[in-house]
Amino acid sequence: MDKAERDLLLVHLAESREMLVRAVDGLSGEQQLFRPGEDRWSVADCVEHITIVEDSTLKAIQRVLQGPARPDQQAETSGKDAVILDRVPARGTRVKGPPQVMPSGRWPDFEELLRQFEATRERTLRFAAVTQADLRSRAFPHPFLGPLDCYQWLLFSAAHCERHVRQLEEVKADSAFPRGLGASA
Repeated sequence: MDKAERDLLLVHLAESREMLVRAVDGLSGEQQLFRPGEDRWSVADCVEHITIVEDSTLKAIQRVLQGPARPDQQAETSGKDAVILDRVPARGTRVKGPPQVMPSGRWPDFEELLRQFEATRERTLRFAAVTQADLRSRAFPHPFLGPLDCYQWLLFSAAHCERHVRQLEEVKADSAFPRGLGASA
């Protein structure tokens, strides 16, 4: 990746991390776990999902980079950077991911959940900052966007985080959201 791509990626990863940290700061345990409906996620569910997806994405990128370059795939991934940055954060269309990335209370303690998110994001940032791999010549499929190259998958991690921060902001804006202030439980 060239310097402009790396800089863009690192900015998006840092900004989406900051969005998440600000959005959950100071929430009480009741607020963290509040679900606006039976089929809706809580703030904690959103953070768990972001963490699971990002961790599995980075592992998949590292696995794909072990294989041979496939420049023939570039025609299928060309032009998708803008699609990722524009459409993934948008909340107009609900999308259901595969079962293995659904929240299930893996980290019931919210502080531990945030530590897991921070550790995962730190691994992603570190990888993005130092990798010299040819990320554009290797791709693997996204269930809805089709093939994405490894650079686009890193962009996806930032955009996906932003999408679910917007979702947890929707949870906080729900009329039944507990309004009392309180420290995280």
